[in-house]
Amino acid sequence: MAIKTIDRETLKEAIDRGEDFTLVETLAKTTYEHAHLPGAINIPPDKLRELAPERLPDKDERVIVYCSKPS
Repeated sequence: MAIKTIDRETLKEAIDRGEDFTLVETLAKTTYEHAHLPGAINIPPDKLRELAPERLPDKDERVIVYCSKPS
């Protein structure tokens, strides 16, 4: 499994090209409900261990995760 960091432009290009991946927002549920990228699913950090197995069952799928910058 390779973990790679991408920038906003690369993510936008992947979305625009219709690439196959699951987009995961790891912010609090209230932040997700306020605004999120189209098609993103929400897995808050405090629920990661609980929700990831059910929401990301295919271990071979491409997953792009985004969150806020650390303060």
